[in-house]
Amino acid sequence: MQSHDHHEHAHGHGHAHGHGHGHGHTIHAPSPLRHRLAHLLKPHSHETADKLDSALESSARGMRALWVSLAVLGVTALVQAVVVVASGSVALLGDTVHNTADALTAVPLGIAFILGRRAATRRFTYGYGRAEDLAGIVIVLTIAASAAFAAWTAVDRLLDPRPVEQIPAVAVAAVVGFAGNEWVARYRIRVGRAIGSAALVADGLHARTDGFTSLAVLLSAGGAALGWQLADPIVGLAITAAIALVLRDAAREVFRRVMDAVDPALVDRAEQALREVTGVREVGELRLRWIGHRLRAEVAVVVDGEATVRQAHAIAVDAEHALLHAVPRLTAALVHADPAPAPGEADPHLALAHHTAA
Repeated sequence: MQSHDHHEHAHGHGHAHGHGHGHGHTIHAPSPLRHRLAHLLKPHSHETADKLDSALESSARGMRALWVSLAVLGVTALVQAVVVVASGSVALLGDTVHNTADALTAVPLGIAFILGRRAATRRFTYGYGRAEDLAGIVIVLTIAASAAFAAWTAVDRLLDPRPVEQIPAVAVAAVVGFAGNEWVARYRIRVGRAIGSAALVADGLHARTDGFTSLAVLLSAGGAALGWQLADPIVGLAITAAIALVLRDAAREVFRRVMDAVDPALVDRAEQALREVTGVREVGELRLRWIGHRLRAEVAVVVDGEATVRQAHAIAVDAEHALLHAVPRLTAALVHADPAPAPGEADPHLALAHHTAA
């Protein structure tokens, strides 16, 4: 990620060590034998260049997912738009507008991925990964706008019913909309989860809902074929409700990411990995946070109070190494080593108490 992450040292009490090492692979609870074989067959480096390659690779995958899905949804929306003009179906219009909006969300996400590749600066010391969170907010607002437009068109047609023309074409356009959106949804969600991008996953969920709303247009076409003029606006309102549901889920996901929320299971996994490190007596404060689609960690571990600086440093390095293997998409960790308390010894952090008081 950033070139200066390779060795960050914040020495507050003798043994505070931060090392940002990048791994282009994710290992889930490897056995000792598998671990050794992995090092022999594919040695991994802790160098900054490797970390940067991993970050660029994940961003490149995200960009590829965006442009491919933009092309697929663009063609889908174009086909539907032609049918909307010929048929006058508001249900299909709402679906078309939503598909178009979904395709255009690739723009803010693309900008975020491009920004995320930039190196950290003295002003943006953590880099630009949080641009993805801003893109997620834009996506949520786009979903909300498309829901409002769909509701408005449906209510307008409900108050002023009009017949739907070219019913077979409307049905075909609905199937095309479902197929395009479901493919894009699967693709975005798969890539988003693989690279840890909440915004891309939210965009994929958005596309999946679009697919189901496209199927709802089939109901509108069926009702219109039977002569029920209100079927079209009623289905339009149902589509609005579906959009509102995905809006809720996407907003919740993006809100959690903006508020630095992480899956508690990741915290449990990190704590377990640290407790298994030789020399770590206890795990103190542990924090994880997302920066774009990559994780950073800050942790305090308790070591033997009689350990030398070099010994404490070695334990901190081992602890960091364990974290990098145990926690998926973790690219940097700041490990602080605290001495185990001795009888009658004052708290070594006492001088900091008045700075941390509420």
